[in-house]
Amino acid sequence: MATISSITAREILDSRGKPTLAAQALLSDGATGIAAVPSGASTGSYEAVELRDEDKKRHSGQGVLKAVANVNQIISPALKGMESAQQQEIDNKMIELDGTDNKARLGANSILAASLAIARAQAASLNVSLFHYLGNGHTLPVPMFNILNGGKHASDSVDLQEFMVMPVGADSFSQALQMGAEVYHRLKIVLKKRGFNTNVGDEGGFAPSLSANKEAIELILEAIGQAGYAAGKDIFIALDPAASEFYKDGKYFLATERKTLSSQQMVDYYVKWSEDYPVLSIEDGMAEDDWDGWQLLQQAIGNRVQLVGDDLYVTNIKRLSRGIELNASNSILIKLNQIGTLTETLAAMQMARENGWTSVVSHRSGETEDTTIADLAVGLNTGQIKTGAPCRSERTAKYNRLLAIEEELGTNARYSGFNAFSNLKERPNERNIS
Repeated sequence: MATISSITAREILDSRGKPTLAAQALLSDGATGIAAVPSGASTGSYEAVELRDEDKKRHSGQGVLKAVANVNQIISPALKGMESAQQQEIDNKMIELDGTDNKARLGANSILAASLAIARAQAASLNVSLFHYLGNGHTLPVPMFNILNGGKHASDSVDLQEFMVMPVGADSFSQALQMGAEVYHRLKIVLKKRGFNTNVGDEGGFAPSLSANKEAIELILEAIGQAGYAAGKDIFIALDPAASEFYKDGKYFLATERKTLSSQQMVDYYVKWSEDYPVLSIEDGMAEDDWDGWQLLQQAIGNRVQLVGDDLYVTNIKRLSRGIELNASNSILIKLNQIGTLTETLAAMQMARENGWTSVVSHRSGETEDTTIADLAVGLNTGQIKTGAPCRSERTAKYNRLLAIEEELGTNARYSGFNAFSNLKERPNERNIS
């Protein structure tokens, strides 16, 4: 049985040019594993702490040399000699070393880098792909392509943060990727013809200056049609409003539309959209502390729309438990760096599954070329992945990894398609949407 020989970390840059860290684990049998951690822009208040140096003379205080030192000087010596196959014991050891509820001492970024590097090294030691080691799944996920950006992901754009397309009707992941890419490129043509700019936001989606949030959906629907696909049959719409970003003093402020809405009015807003457009999934439709609003939304459309909690749950089983108890949604977004270890991430996914909820494995807006989330989505058969537009190498790296996994699985590969939404009482393809 291989043991941990060392873990070394270094500072690297993420897709926004900000520092993050990568770690390499070396095992006693010579196997190695490298992992890099991402960083979010619209982060939830309850996320585990991302340790930054706060040295204004260097990277405007965003450096991560403290986190790097924590890996090299504290985590590595403490884990040396532990069996690399004992992921839970390893992760629990790091949590114990940190000693805080939110990983504020060592930093979730340093702990996660070590956690994932060890998992990758162990997979290499066993000479198996990471997805096989994590869960040995065979289901390729429906991708959520973020093709139009707003909110904190793009300046001078709409209030809602992400407008996505989901090629649910594809027969394979490779076909789904083709469909998403074709719609993305068609959207660029549509925007140009309308005189909009085609600059892209943090996740590769276009960021035009629009007059209303619904205009974003209507432009995407036009692009879907021009690409030769049927909205509401081949491709559906997914939204991530990131509502916490425009929620203040118990109200929702939609600056683009000059509207101030109560929780009930915000729910009514989404109900209308779900009736008018082929909206299949809404992430963070309500703010992270508006539990009453979440319950109202779930009661209103939770039977036919996937309602995903991101800032609400931050991949934390304590908050997820509350959401399940309150019936606040029907799905959870999974972000490894929100919680800080592989073990805790898997626990959140298991809790969701046991309660009939879906899990959507997700990237962050500040990404790296690390492809762990692609393997995680397949290994655990989550059926859905969110990793940006089919643009920018830190996004396409995940899509290309999924293509490689699909090829490796061969005839055993399955595309989740509509099965990814089996917890919805009303199947999306049974709805009369044109």
